[in-house]
Amino acid sequence: MTDLTSQAANLLEKVHSNVIAMYRRLDPSADEHANELETAGGGITKPHVFAGGEKIEKAAALYTKSHGPKLPDAASARNPEFAGQPFSAVSISTISHPRNPHVPSAHMNLRFFQVAQSQSGWYFGGGLDLTPHIPYFEDCVLWHQHAQNACANNKQYHRLKRQCDEYFHLPHRNEHRGIGGLFFDDWTEGGFQDCLDLIRRVGESFVSAYEEIFLRRAGLAWSEEEEEWMLLRRGRYVEFNLLYDRGTKYGIQSGRRIESVLASLPPRVRWHYEPQPTTNRISEISNRLNECLQPKDWIKTG
Repeated sequence: MTDLTSQAANLLEKVHSNVIAMYRRLDPSADEHANELETAGGGITKPHVFAGGEKIEKAAALYTKSHGPKLPDAASARNPEFAGQPFSAVSISTISHPRNPHVPSAHMNLRFFQVAQSQSGWYFGGGLDLTPHIPYFEDCVLWHQHAQNACANNKQYHRLKRQCDEYFHLPHRNEHRGIGGLFFDDWTEGGFQDCLDLIRRVGESFVSAYEEIFLRRAGLAWSEEEEEWMLLRRGRYVEFNLLYDRGTKYGIQSGRRIESVLASLPPRVRWHYEPQPTTNRISEISNRLNECLQPKDWIKTG
């Protein structure tokens, strides 16, 4: 492992620890399942899963450090010059599926690849996004304010926001998965240290923004129909992860432990044939969510 990979690994391990600490604060009642396992090729993975809590139905935070003789296709598709070369990689990913439908799901992934032990063949990737079930305008604004603060400047924020809106989209439904956030891939701009600083700020932004939103909504009462609505909306999350998500494809192609690759999936989900809002309340929530899912300038709007 090179010095660059070591620096990225040290930072991402700290982000992993901070995310775990946040979930413990948000729901001390959740059961924790933690392991440190060897991966194919001699790397390590540290899956940490929270389940069955009063407020967190399931959350996962996974740290992986790996190397191999051939970069998986999902990681080299946009960089064909790296195809077939040995690599080292380190990543953290996290997802939260709350029990309360008023609390949004949230996701973050941060990763670093270095190819052929080269000082120039490296790049970062990752981002964060929010997936509300019952949307609140002020939560959407707060999420994007924190995302903006994570960026080096406003121009960078709008670029990474646009890329997030484009990525977290379900073409077969012509629908966005959530309200977006930040997304970047093959990122080397400004050099290694600037990239490392961006990764650090994105990790801090996720914890600060999601904890505040979670605490705002976790005490609200909900109805059975609102819970059923949440389970239907979780189906969109599953569809995206299994059909389009590059991280899922990379994990499968690189031989990662399948329980860790699929740890982001929710414990409960519903699909109904041609579902329709069952009450005026659900119809109102659906209309409000459809409006929030349309990409917009949340900072300017707020």
